[in-house]
Parts: sequence; C-alpha cells; structure tokens
Amino acid sequence: MPQPSPRRRSLILAICCMSLLIVSLDNTILNVALPSMQRELHATTSGLQWTIDAYTLVLASLLMLAGSTADRIGRKRVFMAGLVLFTAGSLLCSLAPNLESLIAFRMIQAVGGSMLNPVAMSIITNTFTDPRERARAIGAWGAVVGISMAAGPLVGGLLVDSVGWRSIFWVNIPVGVAALLLTLRYVPESRAPKPRRPDPVGQLLVIALFGALTYAIIEAPNSGAATVLPFAAVAVIALAALLRYEPRRPEPLIDLRFFKSAPFSGATVIAISAFAALGGFLFLSTLYLQSVRGLDALHAGLWMLPMAAPTFLCAPLSGRLVGTRGPRLPLLIAGVAMTTAGVLFAAFHAETSDITRFAGFVLFGIGFGFVNAPITNTAVSGMPRAQAGVAAAVASTSRQLGQTLGVAVIGAVLAAGIGTSGFGTAFDAAARPGWWILTLCGALVLVLGALTSGRWARGTARRTAERLETTEVLEAVGAPGR
Repeated sequence: MPQPSPRRRSLILAICCMSLLIVSLDNTILNVALPSMQRELHATTSGLQWTIDAYTLVLASLLMLAGSTADRIGRKRVFMAGLVLFTAGSLLCSLAPNLESLIAFRMIQAVGGSMLNPVAMSIITNTFTDPRERARAIGAWGAVVGISMAAGPLVGGLLVDSVGWRSIFWVNIPVGVAALLLTLRYVPESRAPKPRRPDPVGQLLVIALFGALTYAIIEAPNSGAATVLPFAAVAVIALAALLRYEPRRPEPLIDLRFFKSAPFSGATVIAISAFAALGGFLFLSTLYLQSVRGLDALHAGLWMLPMAAPTFLCAPLSGRLVGTRGPRLPLLIAGVAMTTAGVLFAAFHAETSDITRFAGFVLFGIGFGFVNAPITNTAVSGMPRAQAGVAAAVASTSRQLGQTLGVAVIGAVLAAGIGTSGFGTAFDAAARPGWWILTLCGALVLVLGALTSGRWARGTARRTAERLETTEVLEAVGAPGR
C-alpha cells in the first residue's frame, strides 16, 4: 500500500483525534451533570455510579477484543462501526426517559467507544511509519486527553445550566458524524499481517470478572449479602478460570507471561491506581461542589480547571522526561503529588476552604498529568515489537478498569456513610474514608513507580522479552513454544 501524503497523514491523525476527543470528553463532561441527573431521574448514589461505570466497564471489557478484531477484519471497517454505535448511543442517551434506559444506552455508547481508541492507535501506527513522525503523532494524540479534561467540565457546566443535562450528549453527534464521513473518504483500510486468533472463552471470562466485581462493590451498601455474595463468587471463579485457561492457549487474550516483567506488572497496577484515583476524585468533588456547597454546574465546572490545567500542561512535559530520562522521575513526581493531594483532603479537610481546595486540585492535576505518559511506555518497554500492541492494550484496559473501580469503591463508601440521611452535613464524614482510599492510590503510584523502574525491574523486562522472542522463533519454525 502506498504511503499517504503528508497532508493526508495529518488529516488521518485529526480524524483519529476526533474519536479520542468524544470518548474522553464523555467521561469528564458527565461528572458535572450528575446532580442534575440525580434530581430529574430520582437516582440514588449507586444509580449515579452506574451511569459512569456502565460506560467504563463495557469499555474495559471490550478494548482488547475490538483491537484484535480490527486487525483481523479491517481497522477502517471496525473504526466506522464504532463511530456509528457511539453516535447512535449518544443520541439515545439524550432521549433516555429514565435511569435504567440511560444506563443501557451508555453501554451502547461504550461498545462503540471500545472500537475507537485502540483501533485509532493502530491506524496511527500504520499511517506514520517514520519513528519521529509517529512519536509526534502519538504526542498530539495524548494531548487530546488533556484538552478533554480541561474542556469537559466547562462545556458540560455551560450546557447543563443553559439547556439541561441531556445536551451534554448532543456534543458527540456532529463530531461523530463528521469523523464518520471523513473516515469513509480519507482513511485507508489496513489489516495486521498475522492477526491474533479470537479467544471467545477468555473474553467471556474477562466480562464476567469485571462485571460481577463491579456489581458486587456498587450494590454492597444497598443490598444484602444474599444478593452481593453470588456476584463476588462469580468474580472469584472467573479470575481462577482465567488464570488456568489463558496459559494453555497458543494466542491468549491476555498473555500472562507479560506479568513476569516487573515494569509491565507495575504499569498495570499504577494505571489501575491512578485512574481509580481520578474516577473517585471527580465523583467526590462534583457531588461536594454542587450537592453540598450548592454551586451550579458551570461554577462547579470552573472549579475543575485548577486540576485540568496542570494535567494539560504537565502531560507533554512528562512525555519529554520519559523520552530523555525514562519513566522513573515522572512516576515519582506523580506519586508524591497525588498522595499529597489525598492527604490534604483526607486529613486537613481541604474541600472546606477555597485556598486549600485550590491547592489540592492543582496538586492532583500535576500528579495525574505526570502519570499517564510513563504508563504505556513502561508497559511496552523491552517487549518484542510484535507484542507491543497487546501490551499497550492491557495498559489501556487497566486505565478503564481503574476508573470503573474508583467510582464503584468510592461511591460505595460514600453511600454506606450517608445511608438514608442524604447529602449535606453527613457528606463530609461519609467522604473521609474515600479521600483516604485516594491517598492510598497515590501512595501505590509512588511506591510501585520506584520499585518497578530500577535496574532489577529492567532486568526482569529483558528476560521476559527474551523468552517471548524465543517462543516466537520456535512457533515460526513449527516447534512448540510454550
């Protein structure tokens, strides 16, 4: 296939960035609409959790399947299907008559979203073959996440105050339609030379594990043990089955040998911890600002800027540090900043004062800005090129799983503390354990960042890569490699 012209490559990058923008924006823009949704749809705290987690849970469960399917049947085809589903899901969300319908439509959105980000990254990698051009393209791609974090709360607050919460889903429709038409016209079709074989059993086990675990956590404060324990048992059984089944497959959905690399294992847990902190932080902050302090959606969105702006500014700086000095320093900065922010809220009630709240938001934004770039870099460092895409997909899945668990755990803790008394004076005491959990997430980023980026950790990554490369060679000549 001939290489696209520079102008066309730039256009393809812009199309891929459009898809990332609507998927990322959908998370940040939704948070400021939660109190309005709660009032209109008469939602409980667990209901609000499900409006977020229904989306991130499906996204986490299907990311790897979507990536491998696109490699097999065509990236352009799957990308366009994702745009259609995401846009249609957004329209349905804006028309949802009740909470149950909204959650179902959010799941349709997420099925489409799972076909966008990993497939768009494959399209970018396939389009930009020069390493320097590819690095710049991925840098631009990463900057879109920062833009969505900065713009989401502001756009969401403005729309909720002026039109209503349903309008936040309208933003996706023109962008999705434009991206679909441009993809049809300008993005070339591509497939992997040797796509991975499907693993339906592994995929079903992942869905069962993520879904049952999230349900058990969210419903624990409101349902009895008879309801929650069966789902917890399903999660445990699915995990055990996954650990037993996947190593026996020649091309598993999740290659468990990756976890013998300390940097890869560290990046996975760091991604879960950092994004759990983000999900919990946005959930607690939004509800506090609007339901306790009585701010409208726009002013609550403005209060997100002290967090979003440092994230946007620190993300490219983190990327440059990773390129010149490796992932260790950005991870340490991220861990220190996120832990300090958590302590401010957990121990010193930072949310009760404008000055300390501002400082806590800035620190969290700095930490989150520094943590994102080294996650993917650390996950794929030392991996054979043929395995780098799968390793990056696991890192992406870990991000979504972390955000799902963050909202589930923090929301469950909050709901258990508030009980039937509602928000108001009970919120501060009920949120305190949640802030401590966020502090623990920051501490995990710090400790694992230090432990999994040193000489010993790099040695485990090198040995893991050597074993994987040996397996590839043996399989290529027809010998058993596992």
